[in-house]
Amino acid sequence: MNTAVKLGGFGIGLAAVFTAALGLGRVAGHTPAPPAAHDGHTAAEPVDVVPAGLQISQDGYRLTPLSAALSTGAPREFRFRITGPDGVPVTHYTTSHDKDLHLIVVRRDLSGFQHVHPALAADGTWSIPLAVPAAGQYRVFADFQPTGHDGLTLGADVPAPGDYRPIPLPASARTATVDGYTVTLTGDLTPGAASRLTLSVSRAGRPVTDLQPYLGAYGHLVALRDGDLAFLHVHPDGEPGDGRTAAGPDVVFHAEVPSTGAYRLYLDFRHGGTVHTAEFTAVAGRTHP
Repeated sequence: MNTAVKLGGFGIGLAAVFTAALGLGRVAGHTPAPPAAHDGHTAAEPVDVVPAGLQISQDGYRLTPLSAALSTGAPREFRFRITGPDGVPVTHYTTSHDKDLHLIVVRRDLSGFQHVHPALAADGTWSIPLAVPAAGQYRVFADFQPTGHDGLTLGADVPAPGDYRPIPLPASARTATVDGYTVTLTGDLTPGAASRLTLSVSRAGRPVTDLQPYLGAYGHLVALRDGDLAFLHVHPDGEPGDGRTAAGPDVVFHAEVPSTGAYRLYLDFRHGGTVHTAEFTAVAGRTHP
């Protein structure tokens, strides 16, 4: 998966310095030469990289939903394609985390999270029976790696018609419960730096030490930024069978977020043959109680 990106710039002060320098050069009878160019940009020009998931198209690849809406009742086939720089649907992918493509579906208020894996047809169409729990505007993320290219995460909005009732973002917390399990979060998100996050799984007050592999790890973590739903890649530490990674209760991840603010974390883990999802709100730039 791609690593998260860092955002930054020089700001107004730097512009003032260059303006003053230009004025002094003209007084002396000289016009200063522009800074040396590098890869099509001047040396003084900051280059911002857009976080994953905010674009429907990148590097010539495009996510095209073929279904106009999502179902809030019985599951209906949700279909989409990934087209390449040549405009032709992509049919060859490099497997990442045990799958050729991961589809994340979440409502714009960060509720209704789903992580699913559609099937690919010979014509390049991906499809999966899908239903969402409530009406609203949803963001679908396709996380994939075309053969011969780096991994990409593209996003598109797809509506689920009906009476939309937004849910406030839950407060930040160190614990989450799901299906009788308690998951505890240790660590804090630091903007612009790698953060170590440990998620510990217990059940009925006892540590779970027999987690089952899921997507090539003992857990899979997705982080989404509140507001714009920037998709942040979070990488697990170790993998099953490597001789050093225990099957619980701790699952360790390394996350890098680009800015301060609230993020929603979704941990998928497998135990007893079932995948469970624990959800947390974490605020980058602040130490949580």
